[in-house]
Amino acid sequence: MVQRRPTLADVATQAGVSKAAVSRVINDAPGVSAQTREHVRGVIADLGYRPDPIARALASGHGDVVELVIVDDTSVFGTSPYYGRVTAGILQELAGSNAQLRVHVVDELNTAALLNRIATSVSLGVLLVNVPIPLASDFYRQCQRVVTIGPTVPGLPFVGLENPEGAYAAVQHLHATGRRRIAALHGPDGNSCAEGRRDGYRRAVRDLGLPEISATGKFRREAGYELTQRLLAEEPEIDAIFAGCDLLATGAMQALGNAGRRIPHDVAVVGFDDSVIAECANPPMTSVHQPVEQMAAAATRALINRQIAPHWRCVFPANLQIRQSTAPD
Repeated sequence: MVQRRPTLADVATQAGVSKAAVSRVINDAPGVSAQTREHVRGVIADLGYRPDPIARALASGHGDVVELVIVDDTSVFGTSPYYGRVTAGILQELAGSNAQLRVHVVDELNTAALLNRIATSVSLGVLLVNVPIPLASDFYRQCQRVVTIGPTVPGLPFVGLENPEGAYAAVQHLHATGRRRIAALHGPDGNSCAEGRRDGYRRAVRDLGLPEISATGKFRREAGYELTQRLLAEEPEIDAIFAGCDLLATGAMQALGNAGRRIPHDVAVVGFDDSVIAECANPPMTSVHQPVEQMAAAATRALINRQIAPHWRCVFPANLQIRQSTAPD
């Protein structure tokens, strides 16, 4: 016997409240105590209730919504070219439609609560960025209209980049210009994009018979600066740096300049992202191109067109954009 889908009325009956109170909880509207709000959310989770997105849109007078969830500091969101490019890609895809973009920037501590709330009222779908793998997995069990940037758990739809191939090409290029002590600044452990770039670097230095010299930190300019200072103290003979993102690379370039190392004569530098930062660096920075806007647009398009299904993926090639920071010595 097929079990019928629970309704808002079922939630109200089970919770012992009015349908209006349930609606306020679902829409995060005022007029319900914190205790009642948590009780109703528990009943919603127990029953597996999912609001009808079309009915909600009609009731609210708004069109459908794409939810963008970014786990990071709000200060970083405002200054990171990467997040600006993700947002721009989504908005380009939504242009001319009635759909809206709702952006959530949250720290890791509060991510689970936010995702649980979104799961009860998702409309077109959700795009996850930097969400820890266990939390992404839990959310996918509650809501299947979701795409992540970068792979997370098997079956969860994602858009991605050929990160290992991009890193490998960067190291090969540095080797071709005569560099033999190529250090790497890797992004954080647990980040699938950072791990893919780390794997590509390791494979390249192994294939080329070079030593592995590396340090790990956040995708931050400050981290690039501090890690490079440490590497220069521990490995003063390095003649190239491959950085896991352009922000790390700019920090590395600042540290090299302060240490009196000339770029590219003493140390060549390659970034990853090919953001506006790479073009504006002095000297202009060689970087692995990541079509962030296209990736975000592809994810949004798949959500709008209801193309999302288990194991759906869209992976873009990573191409090296060569500039003056890696000119032959």
